[in-house]
Amino acid sequence: MRTDSDGTGMEIVHLLREVTVELALTQRDFARANGMHATDVRALVCLLDAERSGALLTPGELGGQLGLNSAGTTSVVDRLQRLGHLERLPDAQDRRRIRLKVSDRAVTLGEDHFGPLIRRTLDLLGGYDDRELAAVRRFLTTTRDTARAHGA
Repeated sequence: MRTDSDGTGMEIVHLLREVTVELALTQRDFARANGMHATDVRALVCLLDAERSGALLTPGELGGQLGLNSAGTTSVVDRLQRLGHLERLPDAQDRRRIRLKVSDRAVTLGEDHFGPLIRRTLDLLGGYDDRELAAVRRFLTTTRDTARAHGA
């Protein structure tokens, strides 16, 4: 097992913290520029992640992911709908339920704001070989899982 006797591990932890702060500031700027709260942006990210995996969330599922009660979730959903960032769709299996879908307008806003950062990041990743990419993926995945377990 490797120890951190040379400080490399702590240097990486501090770099990860710096990246996290910079990404949070980018997210904050997006929220401010588009009349949203930080929770609204988190909600859009949750909804986009669900859509990418082939699912549309119910408001209850979204609230669970955000850690909000039903009143807080309704507030976020109403605000995002009012801003034109999401649509409420009837559930195909149970018409008493609704599903939430991110609007094309919100996707375009996100692409306009985050697209340059994503493209630069993809360019950077293009400079890594398959082995290095596997190491980066493993590090980020296990760090994410560790953070989730810590917060549970």
